[in-house]
Amino acid sequence: MSEPATLEIISDNISEDEVIFPPGDILSDEPPLESDLHRDQIDLLIRILKLWWRERQDFYASGNLTIYYSPNQKKSEHFRGPDFFVVLGTQKKDRKSWVVWQEDGKYPNLIVEILSSSTTAVDKGLKKQVYQDTFRTPDYFWFDSVTMELQGFHLVDGKYQEIQVTTDGRLWSQQLELYLGVYEGKLRLFTTENQLILSSEELAGQERLRAEQAEKRAQQAEERAQQAEQEIARLREALRTQGIDLENI
Repeated sequence: MSEPATLEIISDNISEDEVIFPPGDILSDEPPLESDLHRDQIDLLIRILKLWWRERQDFYASGNLTIYYSPNQKKSEHFRGPDFFVVLGTQKKDRKSWVVWQEDGKYPNLIVEILSSSTTAVDKGLKKQVYQDTFRTPDYFWFDSVTMELQGFHLVDGKYQEIQVTTDGRLWSQQLELYLGVYEGKLRLFTTENQLILSSEELAGQERLRAEQAEKRAQQAEERAQQAEQEIARLREALRTQGIDLENI
């Protein structure tokens, strides 16, 4: 498994007095999302992964959140806001932003960008370069929720190599140890057995369906029992009309 880069402090021509140390609680500074599709897709990935890894305490998953990575530890320079990212080997807690120099120099292990007409060029060009050369993020994916384009890259010897698509049209993430693929127009996560990882709403829906089916089976069993009782009563009556009383046999 490839490891993401850690922060390298560039000290050439910079004295200790010149380095600005901002307050520890730095707010995210990301613009509003472009569409409901963007917001819903990001939220879905975050919720599904957190539910799937609910027993784990060693990761952070977020989206549309600013990552500050200035080597001079300045909020005003060098920052990016991936649509969805995951950091492994860190504390699972809420954050207002991801500040690399306050997180043991850790960068994301995985990043997903949701493409749009206004961001495609940057996501496929500049951001890919930054994630490869500066972040050194092992897994990078992009997804277009309109055209359903899905492409992924894994860092090999410092360069992104395209991840080959499976026969099911899915891409393997070494960092998540899960597949990414498109299901009903959404980017979703799949297990190593290619099983769709369900959201809490889908799990609740399955439980409701199972409960409804169990109730239906119980009702059908009760109806069959009532029909059997009615048939026995009919047979008894038919026998009595013939002078046969089953109680006296």
